[in-house]
Amino acid sequence: MHTDLRSPAPLALTFDDGPDPDWTPLVLDALADAGARATFFVIAPRATRFPSLISRMREDGHDVAFHCKEHVRHDAMTPVGIEADVASGLPALGQPVRHWRTPWGFVTPATEEVAQRHRLGLVGWTADTEDWRGDALDEMLARVRGRISPGAIVLMHDGVGPGATRDGCAGTVDLVRPLVATVRSHGLEPATLGELRHPLPDRNPDFQDTGPEVHGV
Repeated sequence: MHTDLRSPAPLALTFDDGPDPDWTPLVLDALADAGARATFFVIAPRATRFPSLISRMREDGHDVAFHCKEHVRHDAMTPVGIEADVASGLPALGQPVRHWRTPWGFVTPATEEVAQRHRLGLVGWTADTEDWRGDALDEMLARVRGRISPGAIVLMHDGVGPGATRDGCAGTVDLVRPLVATVRSHGLEPATLGELRHPLPDRNPDFQDTGPEVHGV
């Protein structure tokens, strides 16, 4: 009889727009309770204001990654502006990072050049909870359930960013445990981006169709 001793395939849980002093600790608590690891794409000025939360992310085994300094779509920025945002924002994270998710997942040729210059891997997502809407837990789970697969990247938020239509992240906190349970019911394990075995998408999967009213990422 053959026994499969391979570990469960990884899936990445990711959080944007933190750290937030109210919500990030609760998200971290929920992840700890579930025994799950994740990746946090942080906003530089918030990292500067709340360095203890960045330290806790790392101490708890999560990856810290770069989101932005100014939450502006790259199709509305000059190449010089994109470079300045990254160059001035990265030091706030305290240690070198490997991954960068741009605001709303917009990627331009200038974005790609800046990423290469700073040795950052651009990361999008494959499953969006749209938690920024403030919808019910069941609705958020339903949006991603059909996209749970090895190497998937799930998008959530531990902070309230531009375009969000909710006042806080309580729904995201409540989502963590049942989402982790759902992932494990598919034979997968939540992991950091660095643990994925698949190539990473580099932008918003709806990039070509996303107009000026895109929200919440």
